[in-house]
Amino acid sequence: MPLRTLIVDDEPDARENLRIMLEDTCPEVEVAALASGAEHARELIALHHPQALFLDIKMPGEDGFSLLRSISHLELPVVFTTAYDGFALQAFRQNALDYLEKPIDPEDLRRAVRKLIRIVGDPDDGAHHHASLDALINDPDSPLSKRVAVPGRDGLVLIRHEDITHLEASNSYTTVFTNDGRKVISSKNIRVFETHLDAKRFFRVHKSYIINLEHLKGFSRGEGNMALLDNGALIPVSRRRLPDLLGMIETF
Repeated sequence: MPLRTLIVDDEPDARENLRIMLEDTCPEVEVAALASGAEHARELIALHHPQALFLDIKMPGEDGFSLLRSISHLELPVVFTTAYDGFALQAFRQNALDYLEKPIDPEDLRRAVRKLIRIVGDPDDGAHHHASLDALINDPDSPLSKRVAVPGRDGLVLIRHEDITHLEASNSYTTVFTNDGRKVISSKNIRVFETHLDAKRFFRVHKSYIINLEHLKGFSRGEGNMALLDNGALIPVSRRRLPDLLGMIETF
């Protein structure tokens, strides 16, 4: 019997690409369904009863770790999928958990599938996997929940979520501003940050700006629509995003 799996990823192309790769290179795997997010995944898990998950880590709203906490009683083996995130990969290695970096390499995928089959078929391997997974997702001091690894020209700069005030796009680069006055330039497009930052904390107010709502001090129409941050920065808010921002100000 093939290994019945579920793919969970908020990006449609990523879901479909992984499904095709599994179909082409791993005949021992059956993809039961594709989930676009955590809530959708829970519905599909109840419907299809998969034996394992391929899970994207950073999804808007509820991330992959939150999903795993909510279904921990099922003890489903997991292979994480992620765009390059140095801290995440380090945490996975330390906990002996499997991961696939995007874009996914076919040989890495075959290796991950072989490991999944061992975990499902061997109670000892399964118990070790679940213990490692629990240790990772329930660790309140995990760097995965505390910091952003910002890829730049010379490596990675590690910044705590709460220290980021806002991000500014410039062509294909993004500058990350912190509350201690630092400016960290990343080679990643601002869309990458928008996709992977916590949507409950970070909000894209303009095509060129993302703000941390925890640092939002007020809103001004005096010089156009501007978000005022607690460090004094004035960030333009586009007309299209203004209603959403004002709605969030009323509720958080």
